[in-house]
Amino acid sequence: MKIKIAPSILASDFSKLGETVRLLEQNGADYVHCDVMDGNFVPPITFGAQAVKAMRPHTRLPLDCHLMVTSPRSRVEEFIGAGADIITAHVEADADILSTLAYIRSRGCKASAVVNPATAVEELFPACEIADMVLVMSVVPGWGGQKFIPETLKKIEKLRDRCVKIGRGELDIEVDGGVTEANVRDVIAAGANVIVAGSAVFRSPDMAETIRSLRG
Repeated sequence: MKIKIAPSILASDFSKLGETVRLLEQNGADYVHCDVMDGNFVPPITFGAQAVKAMRPHTRLPLDCHLMVTSPRSRVEEFIGAGADIITAHVEADADILSTLAYIRSRGCKASAVVNPATAVEELFPACEIADMVLVMSVVPGWGGQKFIPETLKKIEKLRDRCVKIGRGELDIEVDGGVTEANVRDVIAAGANVIVAGSAVFRSPDMAETIRSLRG
């Protein structure tokens, strides 16, 4: 499977979002990962649809919008209108995640579901039937720069096994949190193929080389 790198702009300079997404495209990124936090589902507030809209004219890369918000279904339209290409909703924040995924897809946007570290990965199994991608958090959501939780590797393996079992072995599995050049090979070997990286990319002296290295 193709390994895709999705640098998280959470680790970037927010005063230069347009310049940042252009730089990511020039240096070989596959997606721009947008960590949207509302101050309710997770403590911090980052940005919303207006920031996504501001980035949209500056890159052709897919905007991968991870909604760490309460009632994600109610936010779908504004992010689609802002130019999101992928919208990810948390199982923990949505009592009817399958309906939300179906709605996102009906609006012409790719749909993804995600679980937090404390949530059993089996909670994602129903989503594997209809989603375009599934995401496993490998840190507690809310803050950048955290260390990767090793137990995440078993969750990725279970998720990939489930995808294969239901005939969707090529489904994208994304991992978000603490992924670096030192552990990315283990993450890929476990079955992930979409790698979110923030600090590893934006603190690198050579962004292009780091993105290449993260491909494993």
